[in-house]
Amino acid sequence: MKQIIQDLQSGTTILADVPAPIVKRGAVLIQTKVSLVSLGTERMLVEFGKANLIEKARQQPEKVKQVLDKIKSDGLLPTLDAVFKKLAEPLPLGYCNAGEVIAIGDDVTEFKVGDRVVSNGPHAEIVLVPKNLVAKIPENVSYEEASFTVISAIGLQGIRLVNPTFGETIVVIGLGLIGLVTCQLLRANGCRVIGFDFDDQKVNLANNFGVQAFKVSKEVDPVKICNERTNGIGADGVIITASTQSDEVISQAAQMCRKRGRIVLVGVIGLDVKRSDFYEKELSFQVSCSYGPGRYDENYEQKGVDYPLPYVRWTEKRNFEAILEALSAKTLHVQPLITESIEVKDFKTIYEDIGSSKSIASIMRYSPNLEIQSKIEVTPSSFETSKAVFGVIGAGNFTKMVIVPTMRKLNYDIKYVASEKGLSSSLLAKKYKIAYATSDYREILKDEQVDAVAITVRHNLHAPMILEALKAKKHVFVEKPLALSIDEITQIEEAYQSSGKSVTVGFNRRFSPFARKAKELIKGTGAINVIATMNAGFIPDNSWVHDMKIGGGRIIGEACHLVDLITFFAGSLVDEVMMTAQGTNPEEDTDNASLTLKYKNGSLGVINYFSNGSKAYAKERVEIYSQGRTILIDNYRKLKCFGFSSRGLSQAQDKGHYDQFKLLQERLREGGLQLIPFDEIINTSKTVVYAIESLRSGKWIKVN
Repeated sequence: MKQIIQDLQSGTTILADVPAPIVKRGAVLIQTKVSLVSLGTERMLVEFGKANLIEKARQQPEKVKQVLDKIKSDGLLPTLDAVFKKLAEPLPLGYCNAGEVIAIGDDVTEFKVGDRVVSNGPHAEIVLVPKNLVAKIPENVSYEEASFTVISAIGLQGIRLVNPTFGETIVVIGLGLIGLVTCQLLRANGCRVIGFDFDDQKVNLANNFGVQAFKVSKEVDPVKICNERTNGIGADGVIITASTQSDEVISQAAQMCRKRGRIVLVGVIGLDVKRSDFYEKELSFQVSCSYGPGRYDENYEQKGVDYPLPYVRWTEKRNFEAILEALSAKTLHVQPLITESIEVKDFKTIYEDIGSSKSIASIMRYSPNLEIQSKIEVTPSSFETSKAVFGVIGAGNFTKMVIVPTMRKLNYDIKYVASEKGLSSSLLAKKYKIAYATSDYREILKDEQVDAVAITVRHNLHAPMILEALKAKKHVFVEKPLALSIDEITQIEEAYQSSGKSVTVGFNRRFSPFARKAKELIKGTGAINVIATMNAGFIPDNSWVHDMKIGGGRIIGEACHLVDLITFFAGSLVDEVMMTAQGTNPEEDTDNASLTLKYKNGSLGVINYFSNGSKAYAKERVEIYSQGRTILIDNYRKLKCFGFSSRGLSQAQDKGHYDQFKLLQERLREGGLQLIPFDEIINTSKTVVYAIESLRSGKWIKVN
C-alpha cells in the first residue's frame, strides 16, 4: 500500500510503499477513502525537515539540553550517532482520515465490516486505529465532509475549555482551518464571534459565516477593535488558533479580555507572558490538548478503556461524534473550506510548496481498487547458500538505532523485518537493504529459509513469540527481559528443552570489553562483592514500561541487565533475592529500589536502581571488590583498577552490543555452546520476577 511520510533529515515528502497493517485486538482496520491535509501541523513538520541542523536546534531548545546532558554522560561520538539516527527516522504525516471498515479486532463490538468511519489515521491507503479513536459517519455526511472531524475536534476542545455561554463575545485569533471551524461552532453555540487574521481570503470566509472578522495590519489595532465592538467591556474569552513565535499575540489576547476573562491556546505561539496583563484583570489561561480527554492516555487510546460518561462527558471520541452530528445537522459547513481535492498520487501538488501555500483545506482521494499485502519485497536477495538467516520482529527505536545497524555491520543475512503497522519495518528494510518488510511476523516463522529470529517487541509479547519461534524450530535472540512471570519462564524452559534450538537474551553488558577485562582480572578469586548502580532517569508514569502486564516494570524490564552482569562476574547462580524500595507497590514504587543478591558460591551483589538522579551523571557504575582489590567500571567508558598491576582501560563507550552479535553469529553459523548459559538466563529471569514478590512480602525469596 501507499503512505505519505516526511523525511526529517532532508525535508523530502515521500509516497512510500509499505506493507498493509493487519488487524489486532481492540482496533479497527480501515480502507481510506479520503484524508484531509492539516496544513498548519504538516507545514511545521515539512519546514522543520528542510531546516539545517542549527535551525533545527533553535526550534527545539529543550532537545539541545538533553543532547548536552547525554554528551556529558555518554561522550560526544555516541551522542552524535544517536542524534543523527533519530533525525534519519521519517515520520508518518496526517491524522484526519475517513474510510470504510474492512476488519475488526477482538474486543471491538461497536463497529462492523462496511461501516463508514472517521479516525485519526495517517495519510495511508490502509490504517489500523484503536477503537476509541474511531467514530461512525452519519448517512447524510460525505467522506469529504467527515474528513474534517478530527481537526474540528481540536477546535471544539478549545471551545469546551473556554466554556462560553449563550450571548457571550468570544475572540478567535487566527482564521486558518481550525480557526474557521471554531468560529462556526461558537456561532452555533449562541456566541458573538470576533475574528482576526492576516489573510484576506480567510477574513472574507469568516465574515460569510457570520463572524465579525478583520484583517490585521499595521493600521489595524485588534485590541481597539475588540473594545469598540464590546462597548469597552472586552471579550468574555479568547481562543488562540494562530501559529507564530511572537509573544505579541498572548499580550493582545489579555488586553482584549474583560476582567476575569478566559484565554485558551489551541495553536502555537510565543509565551513570554507579562504578569501585569493578567494580574490586573485576574485572567485565566489554559492550553488545550488536542482532541480532548483521553489524548495520550495509554489506557484510553490503546487499551480501549473509556471514561464514564457521567463523570467525563466529552472524551476525544465523543468530541468526534459531536462534530459529525454538527455536520449532519448542517450547523457546521466545511465544503467552503476545501481549496483543492487531488488524487494521493499527486501529493507533491500540496507538499512541494506547502510553506507558501494559501490553501485552507486540501483533500486527498484514494483508489478504491487496492490489493492488500502484508508483505512486500524491498531489496531482491537470495538466501540459498546462506547460514543463520534472520528475521527481525519489531522495528522500534532500539531496533533501528542499535540492533539492526550492528547486525548489518557484521554482515548478518536478514531476510525480514516485521512491524505491526508496516511503515517502520519498510523504512528499516529500505535503509539496510533487507529483502522483505512485513506487518505479520508469522510470515517469518513459516519461512523455512529463516534459521533464527530476533524478537524486539514490547515485553509482554516476548514469551508468546519465543514459544511460537521455538515451535517453528527457529533459534531465538530476544531483547531483555525473557518473560514477565514464573509461569512464562517455565513454559519457555520446557519448549527450549524439546526444541533443540538456542535461546539468547540481549544481556549485552557481559560482552563489553570492560566487563570481560574485569572478569579476567578477578578470575579464580572465589566469592566477590559487587555494587552496581543504574542512574536510570525518569520515565513518565503513563509509559507502557510501568504497566506490569505490558512492560513488567523497570526492575524486570531493565535491572535484569545488572543481575546478569553480576552473575557473569560471580560465576555462580543467584540463590536468594531481597528488594526494598521507596514504597511497597510494584506497580508504582520500583523506579527507586535496591536489590540484594546472595549467590550460591557466597558472592553478594547489590543493585541500586534509581530514577531520581542527574542526567549529567553517568548512567551506570559497577564496583567489584575481591581480596583487597577493587575494580570500577564507569559507564562502559573507563575501567579503573585498585590493587591490581593492570592500568585499567579507557576508550569510547562500549556496552557490548557489537561483540554480543559477533559471537552469536559465530555460534549460529559454526555451532558450539549457547552464547549465554541457559541456566543463567533462567536464573536471572526468575530473580527479577521474585524481586517483585520480595517487595510485596518484605522477605528474602529463594530463586531456585
